[in-house]
Amino acid sequence: MDNIKKMKLTLFFPMGDDGSKIVSISLQSLIVHSSGSGLKGLLRKNPAFPPEILFICRAELRDTIFVDFPAVNWKSACVNRCFSFNQPKTRRQPMADEKAGRFPDPHEFKVPKELEGWEEMYPSHYLFSRDRMDWEKRQFWYQDKIHAPEPMPPLDLIFQEAWQIALSQYTTRVFCIPPAQGIAQRMVGCYMYICAVEPPPPEVIGEKAEQFQKRVFYVFEHYDELWDKWLVKFKALGNEMAQLKIPGEMPKFAPDDQVFPAPKGYYVSYDVVEAFDKLVNMMFKGWQYHFEMLNLTYLAYLMFADVARKLFPGISESAIGKMVAGAYVSMFRPEEELCRLARLAVSLRGVKDVLSGTQSVSEKLSALDTTPDGRQWIEEYKKAREPWFYVSCGSGWLHHEGSWLTQPEIPFNYIKDYIGRLGRGEKIERSLDEIDKQREKIISSYRELIKSDDDRASFENAYKTVRTIYRYAEDHLFWVEHWFHTIWFGKIRDFGRLMVKRGMINAVDDIFMFNRYEIPEMLTELATGWALGVNIPLRSDYYKAKAEKRKKILNAARNWTQPPALGVPPEEVAEPFTIMLWGITTDKVKEWLKGADASAAGEAGEIKGFASSAGSAEGPARVLKLLKDIVDLKAGEVLVCPSTNPSWAPVFTKIKAAVTDIGGLTSHAAIVCREYGVPSVTGTGIATSVIKTGDIIRVDGDTGVVTIVKRM
Repeated sequence: MDNIKKMKLTLFFPMGDDGSKIVSISLQSLIVHSSGSGLKGLLRKNPAFPPEILFICRAELRDTIFVDFPAVNWKSACVNRCFSFNQPKTRRQPMADEKAGRFPDPHEFKVPKELEGWEEMYPSHYLFSRDRMDWEKRQFWYQDKIHAPEPMPPLDLIFQEAWQIALSQYTTRVFCIPPAQGIAQRMVGCYMYICAVEPPPPEVIGEKAEQFQKRVFYVFEHYDELWDKWLVKFKALGNEMAQLKIPGEMPKFAPDDQVFPAPKGYYVSYDVVEAFDKLVNMMFKGWQYHFEMLNLTYLAYLMFADVARKLFPGISESAIGKMVAGAYVSMFRPEEELCRLARLAVSLRGVKDVLSGTQSVSEKLSALDTTPDGRQWIEEYKKAREPWFYVSCGSGWLHHEGSWLTQPEIPFNYIKDYIGRLGRGEKIERSLDEIDKQREKIISSYRELIKSDDDRASFENAYKTVRTIYRYAEDHLFWVEHWFHTIWFGKIRDFGRLMVKRGMINAVDDIFMFNRYEIPEMLTELATGWALGVNIPLRSDYYKAKAEKRKKILNAARNWTQPPALGVPPEEVAEPFTIMLWGITTDKVKEWLKGADASAAGEAGEIKGFASSAGSAEGPARVLKLLKDIVDLKAGEVLVCPSTNPSWAPVFTKIKAAVTDIGGLTSHAAIVCREYGVPSVTGTGIATSVIKTGDIIRVDGDTGVVTIVKRM
C-alpha cells in the first residue's frame, strides 16, 4: 500500500479555448473514493475537477486509462488517440526470446562484400554506433520502403535528413503530442531503416500535455486561413530557390562590372560556395514548412476514425475512408491539366491528329507551331507546364526519376491515350461528383444511427475537422515533394555541369554520388584552384574514381535482399503512424520473423493487406515494378505495384482496382484510390512477387483480401 500511495494519476482537462489544466491525485485516493459510483463519482464530488475529463495517464506506469462517458467527446478522442502513440507496453516485452524472435542485430550485421565501403557514402551520424548502442538496441528498426524503397544515392539523403528533423520536432517540441517522440533514421548497406522512438519520461508527458490542447485545436479551428498563409510563404521560398544563381563557369578574370566603378568585394570563388550553402538551407527550411500541419492531418484522420468506431461498433476501415474521400487538392491538378489539354486538342482542327501520332515530342510541337489552332494549343500547354509539369515521374525523392519537364514524353503519352478514349466516348476525368454523392450517402446513413444530441455534435465536429484538414495530406504533396524538389534537382545539376566543365566529375549526375557535407569540400577545392591561378591541378581522378565506386556499390545493393527489420521487435506494434502510413502491423512483423515467403502465400491463392478503398473488382492483373512499364497498362486491368506515385494519377481512371506491397490506410495509394473511387488493398508485402501479369484476381477493398482466381 505504501507504493500505491506514492503513485500519482495525471488528469488532463479542457479549460475552454485558452488552455488546459493538469491535476494530480494519489492512486490511494482513487481506490478509497471510487467505490460505488466509481471514478466519475469521485470527480463529480471534487469541485477541483471539471466534469469533462479528457484522459487519465498513470504516470508511474506510463499507461493509459480511457474513461467512457455516454457522449463521445471529439476532443477527447483526439487526445486519447495521441496517448496511444508509442505505448510503452509495446516496448517492454519482446515478441519472442532474444535469440529466436529477433531480426539481425544492427551492430553485428554484415552486408555482402560487394557493398564494401558503403558507410563512407553517408554522414557518420546515420550509422549504427557503439556510442549509442544501448539506446539503439531498445528501438525496433524497420526498412522505410515508402520514402527510401531503393539504395540511397548520397546527395538524395538530404530529403531524409530534413524530414527526420522536421517531423520529429513538430511531434516533440511544437505541437507536443504527449507520449510521442520522433522518428529516427539509420543507414545499413545503402538502405534506410527507421524507428518510432520510445516514449519520454512521465513528467515530460505531463509538460507536453499542457501545450498540446491549446496548440493542436487552434490549428484545427483555423486551418483554412493557416493553409492560405502556408501556401504563400512556401511558394515564395520555392521562387527564391528558382531564382538562385549558380555560377555557370569560373571566368579567366573577374568581369569589369565587378571591378568598376568600385570592386564588388567578393567573387565567383565565394559565390559558388555560398550558392550551395543557400540551396541546402532552403531545402531544410522547405521541409520545416512541410510538416507545419502534416502530422495533424494524420492525427485528424485517426481522431475521426476513433469517434466513428466508438459510435458505430464494427464499422469497416473502408467505410471510414469513404467518409473523408472527395477533395479538391493540388496533387490531382497535373492530371486535370492533361484532361483539359486532351479535350482542347479534340476541339481544335488538326491538333488531335498530330498528338496521336508517333513522332517525338519536339517533332509534334514543331508541327503544331505551323497552324493557328496548333499554336493556340501550344500556348495552353505552356500555361499548364508552370507549375503543374513539375510533378515527378516517381515519388519525388530520387534524382534519377525525372519530371514531366525533363521527360515530356510521359505526359504526352497520357494526352494521346486520353484523346483515344475521348474518341471512344469514354470519360477521362475522375468522377468527383459521384464520390461526393457516395460520401454524403454513407455519412447520412451513419448519422441516422446516432442516438443523442451530444454524440451527434461530437461526430459533426470530428467530421468537419477531418474534412477540412485532411486534404493537406495530398495538397502539400505537390508543392513540396514535386514542385520544390524538381527546382532543387535542376539547381544541383547546375553545380554538376560546372564540375564537369572543370574536369572534377565525368557526368552531371555524378554530383549525386557525394553527400551534402562532401560537396562544399569539392567546391572549396574548385574555388581555391581558380584563385591560385592557372595550371593548378585538382583531385579530379580522386573524385571520378569515388563516383564510379559508389555507383557500383549502389548497383550491387539493388541485388541484395536486405532484412525487413533489425533488432528485437515489440510484442505489439501500436504506434499509429507506423501502421497507418507505413503499413507495419504486428501480424506483418510476425510474418517477417517466420520468414513467410511469396511462394507459400501464392500457393494459398489469397493475399491480405489493408482494406484501403471500398468496393470489389475482378480482372486481369498488370504487375508494374518500373515506371517505364506503365505504358503497358490497359483499360480494365488491376494495377499491382510496390507503391503508387502521384504522377500515375492518369491511370486511375482506366484501372479496375489497385494492389500494393507497401503502405497503410493513409498512404498515397490508399488516398488516391479513394479519390478515384477505385477499390484497393495496400500493404500486402508480397503482391508483386506472388501475382503475375495476366493472372485473374479479385480485389476486395472492404475486407483487404486479394484472391487469385485464375493463374496464367
